[in-house]
Amino acid sequence: MHHTKHGGKGSIRGYVQSLPKYITLCERNYLRALKVLPEEEVGARRQIKIGTMDFFILIESVEKYTTDIKITQQHSLSSHLGQFELAVRLYHDAKVAEVIQHNYHQRVKPSYGYPNPSMHHKDEKYQLNAFLGDWLSACVESGRVPLNWDVNNGLV
Repeated sequence: MHHTKHGGKGSIRGYVQSLPKYITLCERNYLRALKVLPEEEVGARRQIKIGTMDFFILIESVEKYTTDIKITQQHSLSSHLGQFELAVRLYHDAKVAEVIQHNYHQRVKPSYGYPNPSMHHKDEKYQLNAFLGDWLSACVESGRVPLNWDVNNGLV
């Protein structure tokens, strides 16, 4: 965290994110995401099982330079635990993926003042993308994908 005085008036600049570190994280997330994506067409979906939890990746939109996906979790652990949801945008020209929204919250800002009414962390965007990276790594390393072994192409 950097605090610097500037402008000669003694004002203090807030949290400043390390852009190279953030871009590297988003590049790694892009490469990991490509390994777990379903077919890249709107509505395509892939189920990934990790332990007793089921995660679903849904292709929400496909454009020339971007693909938007939604990652959701379904579990039977407790009704008190909310359902996990991330909206992620893949930028194909820059080859980066980043979280753009989580659990029905507004778009994720690059940084937040602290304290704030919603109690967001100063570096919440970085933390969400680091979590995405950990989750994608777990999917690649330990996830199971149920396969449809329909050898008759839908014919009985």
